[in-house]
Formats: sequence, structure tokens, C-alpha cells
Amino acid sequence: MVYLETKPDYETCIERIEAWFHGSVIDRAPVRFHRHNAEYDSVLTNSGHATLEQRWMDAEFQARTFLQSVKGQLFLGETFPVYMPNLGPNFYAAVHGAELTFGEVTSWCEPMVRTESDIDQIRFDRNNRYYKCMHELTRAALEICEGHFLVGYTDLHPGMDCVAAWRGTENLCMDMMLNPSFVKRLIEKSAEHFVEIYDDFHTILQQAGQPSVTWMNIPVPGGRMHIPSNDFSFMISPEQFREFALPVLKDEIKTMTHNVFHVDGKGVANHTDDILDAGIRAIQWVQGMADDYPIMQHIPYIKYLQSRGASVIVDLDKRDLDAFMQEVRPEGIFLWIATENRQEEQDIMNRLLKWK
Repeated sequence: MVYLETKPDYETCIERIEAWFHGSVIDRAPVRFHRHNAEYDSVLTNSGHATLEQRWMDAEFQARTFLQSVKGQLFLGETFPVYMPNLGPNFYAAVHGAELTFGEVTSWCEPMVRTESDIDQIRFDRNNRYYKCMHELTRAALEICEGHFLVGYTDLHPGMDCVAAWRGTENLCMDMMLNPSFVKRLIEKSAEHFVEIYDDFHTILQQAGQPSVTWMNIPVPGGRMHIPSNDFSFMISPEQFREFALPVLKDEIKTMTHNVFHVDGKGVANHTDDILDAGIRAIQWVQGMADDYPIMQHIPYIKYLQSRGASVIVDLDKRDLDAFMQEVRPEGIFLWIATENRQEEQDIMNRLLKWK
């Protein structure tokens, strides 16, 4: 039993989420009061660290900063206080030998594979400084989280996104045309230690009584939650996706109990049928901005996912809620909505109770 002073209805919310995974509704569709990528809007200032790298890798500072951010708050709906130990989206590539450069709100790595012979430089190392730091970040949070927040595992990206970090996006695009066997070797290399790395952090968190949860903040007690993705796939054809991406995706998801595929825009959505056929049963639809707004133009896609039996996370502007509810049935829908205050959130939850 998990008790959080910040989330007293934890168990009820977990039941709603599990129903969502199975395409059903208990009393209302789940809703997270959060906007996709909202975490990138905030910048830590005056931390006293000499460099950004020191700030990112200061485990005690990161954990205590998060604790201060949630203390005294009450999280409504299916919004959970989750600390995800984080060194940026290329952590997985970095524990195989790439070097990270840290910015204010994200990090990146320079390509490390410039020729085919450089593939021998790719080696997963438990003594890698980023890997050791991730353990420190996790342990520091576990020491102070009780009663306040959940602790998750970091974002893990094997497959083509990892290869793009190692090789560089432009080089990888050329390789797929000129040297596909090299690309397949790199993809296989990226997947060799995925389960081992996942299990390492999963075991630590399980032993501490934590559910399985990562950056999407969807806790799965007693299970194995994972967020597979392939943002690079917006650049390739369905035929290339099947040849290069699909085999490693199938291996990536088969040891998990719950998978939510991160579909980052219309380019990635081109591969929807292959993603679902691989065994994915939940999709996060990221509609994008500018011409991709409003959500109503994407209703046919969301309905198609529902018709395939897939559960869907939808990032919804609160102004579109009523129109969306009129067009879409609630079964299998998990809404993410940015709000201004608690009263607004309570009002939205009341409206969702009438969505049938």
C-alpha cells in the first residue's frame, strides 16, 4: 500500500489507469493536469553550481529540489508526484560511451561513431560515470521520498533514436541508403543491454516498494512499465520502419507488462499499424503545435486507434474539452490538460463524470 500526503486518492487513481489500459472506464476517463513537455519550461537558477553538468549530476540537490516543489501540494485527477532521475534523453547512448553536453533543461551528445571501425567503441559499462550518477540520483530520491512522492526510472531509448545519437541524424539517413547492414549492426548493438539496464533500476525501485513508473508519470504497481519510442522514424518510410525498427521494437516490449508508445507527430503516426501489430496496446498521441492545432482535426486518427483496441493519451487544450467529448467516446482515453488552478481542475473532473 502506497501512502502519499500529496496524493491521498492514489489507489483509486491507479484503478482508473488500469481500466484505461484495458479500454474501459470505471467512473470517468483518467486525466492528468499537465501539458506535454511542460517540464522544459522551468529553469533552475541560483543553484550555486559552477557548471550545468555539476547541477545535473548533484544527486542530493536534485532530489531535495523536487521534494520542495511538491511539499504541501495536492495532486488532483490522475496526476502523480513522480521524481524521474534524469540526465537527458541520450542517457542510454551515453552509458555506452558517448559524452553528454548539458544545457539548462536538456542534454545531448556529439556523434561518437564516425566510421564503421568505431563500432568497437560502443560498450556498456557499469562503471560509466553517467551510469553511476543515475544510481546516485535514484538512491538520493528514495532516501527522502516516503509519504511525499514516487521515484521512477530514467528515460531509456534503445533502437534507432540511440543509433541517431551515436552516429548523427544526417549520417544515419545516408547509412540507411548506402550501408544498411552497418545500420542493422548498430541497432542490434543498441539493444544488447536494454533489458539488463532496465532490470537494474526496476529491481532497486521494486525493493523500495515503488511502482514501475517513468517520465510519463503513469504508475504500474507490481508490473513493468515502459515507454518505447522512435522519433527518428518520422524520416523513414513504412518499408524502412519494418526493416530496421520493427524487430528491435518487438524485442523491447516483450518483457514488459505495460507499454505506451510515444507517437511524436504525424510522421511517426505513419507507422501506426506496424506499431500496433507489434503488440503495442497504448499510444501517446503528441499532436504538435501551430498547424497541428486544434485537436479536432486529429479526431479520425484517435477514433482509428480506438477501433484497433488501442488506449490513447491525448494532450488536450481545456478550451476543446466539450467539443472533444461530443465527438469521441471515453473508453480508452486518457487526457492531459494544462490548467491554472485547483478549482479549474475540479470543474474538469466533474465534467468528465458526465462523459458517456
